[in-house]
Amino acid sequence: MDKKGRIITEEAAYARMARVCSQKECAPFDIARKLRRMELPELLVDKIIDRLKKEKYLDERRFIRSYIHDKLYFNKWGKRKIILFLKQKQLPQGLIEEVFSELPGESFGESLKPILEKKWKSVKGKSDYEKRGKLIRYALGKGFSLEEVMACMEKMKIGEVFDETE
Repeated sequence: MDKKGRIITEEAAYARMARVCSQKECAPFDIARKLRRMELPELLVDKIIDRLKKEKYLDERRFIRSYIHDKLYFNKWGKRKIILFLKQKQLPQGLIEEVFSELPGESFGESLKPILEKKWKSVKGKSDYEKRGKLIRYALGKGFSLEEVMACMEKMKIGEVFDETE
């Protein structure tokens, strides 16, 4: 049933989900959740999702590739955070790793340096040690590994170069 209490047919539900999928990339998990909110039986939900996959409205690989691109370039997230959110969408771990392996490895490190440089200017702390700790926590929260953060900070010589400009 929809919001007004009408019973939704299989074709109407399929048409709605096809329209949603044609407007943006969606994960099968998200589409299944929308169909369940329409109070459709689980067998029908699976049938509609299979049909959407067969007709190329849903494609997990395409969704993962799009999601990684958007979060990497627009949100400036690190690999760990992206993987966490893709797992929440119940996508196969093997497929996630496969798509990540297609990407150039340096694309994650490239986005970290400008993030750290910008954040360093706004970090408040009593000592350089405290400011570095806050910067590390910030970068970890963005999904970068500790090794990446420390290597980038070492290259940038954070705490030395930036203190001269203040």
